[in-house]
Amino acid sequence: MTFSSHKRVVLAAICTLSLSTLVSPAADAHFGMVIADQPIISQENRSAEINLSFSHPFENIGMDLSSPAKFSVTVAGTTTDLTKTIVESSFMDHASWTTTYNFKRPGVYQFVMEPTPYWEPAEDVSIIHYTKTIIPAFGDDEGWDEPVGLPTEIVPMLRPFGNYAGNLFVGQVLINGKPAAGSEIEVEFFNKGNTLTATSDYHITQLVKADNDGVFSFSCPLAGWWGFAALSEADYTLKDPEGKEKGVELGALLWVYFDKLPTTSK
Repeated sequence: MTFSSHKRVVLAAICTLSLSTLVSPAADAHFGMVIADQPIISQENRSAEINLSFSHPFENIGMDLSSPAKFSVTVAGTTTDLTKTIVESSFMDHASWTTTYNFKRPGVYQFVMEPTPYWEPAEDVSIIHYTKTIIPAFGDDEGWDEPVGLPTEIVPMLRPFGNYAGNLFVGQVLINGKPAAGSEIEVEFFNKGNTLTATSDYHITQLVKADNDGVFSFSCPLAGWWGFAALSEADYTLKDPEGKEKGVELGALLWVYFDKLPTTSK
């Protein structure tokens, strides 16, 4: 083999390695998660265990979640800080946080986690995902389309509970309370138990783009929890572990549960 041909082989190997890294869309899909064991509260189930975590939900690859900066619930326009109620637990074999919330009256409860900024060296940014889950209690369904007032959030335009797999989810991305035109939204299914295998890397994280009003839609084909993540760049920086000012990725995350369509037998 000549020196030139040897160089071409080496370059080809480098290019192949680089391409394999670039075309793995799942590698960057981090999701904050706020998952309840009861997506709807009734007289028979008056409490819910709520788990806060950070992961790749379809692949069941967990990451350690530091103690959240804040965890709260908003109902009927009133926000209550729940940060002191959470205790450390484990989710996907990594550090997570859990609380049990007792529902005392009808309402639509919006649970929000604001994490401690997570430094991601592979992307050279800090990550802050404002993660929201909406749970109705005792038949009330008022206020599910009201924003909580986060720096960035997804406001549902389809009622985010009482839905079947196959329904079309519609939401609006807001940044500082204003529609985020053209936002890209990453979508992942929480592959609980890791029972499903994606057809390709592209199928792990779905991608949809919002219109000029920040509105997007996505049909959820499977029963279970679906996460929607609209990412944007903050207008401020944070220091990395070496003390250098670096960019911040903000995420507006919303988790919605879809039930299996019931079947009837004669």
